[in-house]
Formats: sequence, C-alpha cells, structure tokens
Amino acid sequence: MIRRREFITLLGGAAAWPLVARAQQPAMPVVGVLWPNSHDAEPDRTFLAAFLEGLRDGGFFEGRNVALEYRWAEGHNDRFPALAADLVRRHANVIVPEGTPAALAAKAATTTIPIVFQSGADPVKAGLVASLNRPGGNITGITNTTTTFAEKRLELLHKLTPKATMIGVLIDSGSPASNAQRTDLGEAAGALGLELIFLNASNEQEIDAAFTTLVQRRIGALLLTDATIFNGRREQLVTLARFNAIPTMYTFREFAAVGGLISYASSNTDAQRKAGIYVARILKGEKPADLPVQQPTKFELVINLKTAKALGLTVPPTLLATADEVIE
Repeated sequence: MIRRREFITLLGGAAAWPLVARAQQPAMPVVGVLWPNSHDAEPDRTFLAAFLEGLRDGGFFEGRNVALEYRWAEGHNDRFPALAADLVRRHANVIVPEGTPAALAAKAATTTIPIVFQSGADPVKAGLVASLNRPGGNITGITNTTTTFAEKRLELLHKLTPKATMIGVLIDSGSPASNAQRTDLGEAAGALGLELIFLNASNEQEIDAAFTTLVQRRIGALLLTDATIFNGRREQLVTLARFNAIPTMYTFREFAAVGGLISYASSNTDAQRKAGIYVARILKGEKPADLPVQQPTKFELVINLKTAKALGLTVPPTLLATADEVIE
C-alpha cells in the first residue's frame, strides 16, 4: 500500500514531467531581419511576405519552429552598424540584411553568424563576397543585378524619350554601390551619345532638391539607380515625377504600379522568396560558403500607358510588344 505522503510525492513528480519535457525542448532558431525602411512601408510588407513564403517552402514557420527578430533602419543607413551589432548580441542563428549598406554592416559585425543578403548591387564589386560561385566565409545571398542592367535601363528610357539628350540620374552617394553605378552608366551613356547629370539623393529633402534641379536645368528625363532608400520613398518619387512632368525610369515594378512611367528589373519579391529558401537551408545545416550567390533569371519590363499619355509620350509599338506588363 502506498502511503499518502508517497502518493503526493509521486503525483507531484508526474505533474512535473511535462514541465521537464518542455524545458528539454531546444529553443527555436532566431532569424535576424535587418531592413532599411519600416514595417509600415508597403514595399517592405510585400517583400517580407515573399521572404516568409520562402521560409515556409523550406519548412520553417514564424512562431512555430523559427523566431524572427526585426530591426528596421527607418530610412537611415547610418543605423545599420548598431542594429547589426544588436542582432549579434541577440545570438541570431542567421542574419538577413536587405540592401548593400545593411549587408556590409552585417558582414562587419560578425564573421561567424551566417548572413543571407538581398542586394541590388554587384556583390563582388561591393566587397560582400569573393566570387558569386564561391562566396566564402559566412555570407551568401541573392543579387538583383547583372552587368548589363545599367545599359539596358538607359537604352529603354532613350527609346521612350528619344529627344532627351540630357538624362538626370538619381543616385545615393552614401551607398557603397554608387561608384560602380556611375561607372557603368557613364559607359552606357557614351555608347548612346547621352549626357548624364548625377544628382545625389540620400534622404527626403535631397530628393526634393534633386527634382528642383531637374526642372531648373530642363533635364529631359530621369533614371533611378538601385538604392534601398528609393524603395522606401516610392510614393514621393512617383508624385514628384508626375507633378514636374519628368519621364522617369524606375527600378522595380512596384513603382510603375503606383503611377511610375516605366520600370525594368528582376523581381524583388522573387529574390526575397529565394532568400527565405536559403535561410531555411542554412538552418537545416548547410553552410553559406557552399551556397553560390544567386543572380536573376527573369526580368520585368513594365510600362504605365496612362502615365505615358499624361506626359504626352507615344510609346513605340516595339517597346510595347516587349513589355511584360502594360498598365492602362
């Protein structure tokens, strides 16, 4: 016969079994998300959804078997080093920076925690990786660019605005990719017989000032370079271009979707999904050094015909025929 005291002891031990089992369960891995704008910015919400889709494709679900720590720079690139260091202190299992400035900050913050970047710049020229096929170290990722991007964008804009011989170029001089962008575009402009006017725009006020300069100098068209700050200022850029009647070549289709004239780029949402898949593979044990940097394979040319008509532009039939999407 079991005495009352022994029974209570046994009962207490049995009740504690689930607590012991829970305590022995491994903690969920942590993925640190280091992004340039804010969760309230519509582009970031769209791209984040694509990233989470990639994680799910790899078998990881936020809150179920993986935890995400978000760090937003709110449009200030100078905040990246501190935010990256914070994720290192948090012992994130993988860090996912969006854009070249964030990726460089993450790389400077750790040589051991795996990093999966998504960048619009050439990651070799930017100093992120040793090569695309063998990135080396603790870093790999997805690049949205190719060596012919600058030439192609400028060529498309020239076809749409053949009378514009002077083209403004909006560039974030604080971006590590800006020097390479200047070089690539300068070479492309020389081949097309165009003059480029580079205008720095690293914040909201400088964007406003750049458009004032465009109007004052009567520059015929504008091209946006790849810069994370521009993604977060999409509405401002499209509104200013429309108000000042400046034909503008944008990067991603999201610009054309809200009234921008034309965009040409790879799919940013597709890149984010691929980044999520890479993170899942690393969480399962693969090493970043063994995962080559992925380049875009599909490109999207989007033309907003309504905006073209408002600007008094006639879109060449050959250009319309090659467009992946025409917004009317």
